[in-house]
Amino acid sequence: ETLLEKKKKSGKSTKVGIRKEDMQAIIVGKTNVGKSSLLKILTNAEPKISEIKFTTNEPIIGMMDYINTQIQIVEIPATDGENFDKSLAHTADTVLIMIDDFKDLEELEKFLYMITGKKIIVFNKSDLLSSAEKRKLKAKLQSKKYNFEIISCVPFWPENNIEELKKKIFKSFDVIRIFTKEPGKEKSKNPMIMKPKSTVKDAAEKILKGLSKKIRKTKIWGPSSKFGGQIIGLNHVLKDMDTIEFTTG
Repeated sequence: ETLLEKKKKSGKSTKVGIRKEDMQAIIVGKTNVGKSSLLKILTNAEPKISEIKFTTNEPIIGMMDYINTQIQIVEIPATDGENFDKSLAHTADTVLIMIDDFKDLEELEKFLYMITGKKIIVFNKSDLLSSAEKRKLKAKLQSKKYNFEIISCVPFWPENNIEELKKKIFKSFDVIRIFTKEPGKEKSKNPMIMKPKSTVKDAAEKILKGLSKKIRKTKIWGPSSKFGGQIIGLNHVLKDMDTIEFTTG
């Protein structure tokens, strides 16, 4: 019986207070699989990177920039260590599962079934596998009906692989981006993150509770508008990359 199985039976949770952002992804994997290196490359975090096992003994948070959005990336302690906290992975929107080979994935299999969020398998050292072995890995994953994306990253982390991974992470979230602007000014640089089918009222209330009651007029530009500057009501359903302008009074 592995340590991971024992901890799952005991239901042990050492969850610390982490404020969950609009988009959150958790990095999981065994010790020395490259989780800290991945966190450093993706975010502004400076985790301690060492060949010594179990260097990470508490969650480390970083923020990843992607097309003017901020995604919270959290590295948690190794799944085969005593500080592993499964509760963080269970509540995450997306889980990045780092593996060196298929055996790592098999050891995590029972844990994977408990994850309700999207799963992205980050296959480190994939350059050591033959084309036939890569096809076999993909076939096994598909046969298990995992809801997954898979990306291969060689030890030197080429830029194109990292950009592809960032894209997959962002696309794993079921969200829309909504920009705001003040009358006579440019739109905001960074969008609000909203759920699909959110309304103008939802956006106003996210900015400030009670704001929707003070709005006199709303204009919109973007995919959900019939034309730029269209005047709309509070029940108008927003689409990704819309820009809204509120006039209060």
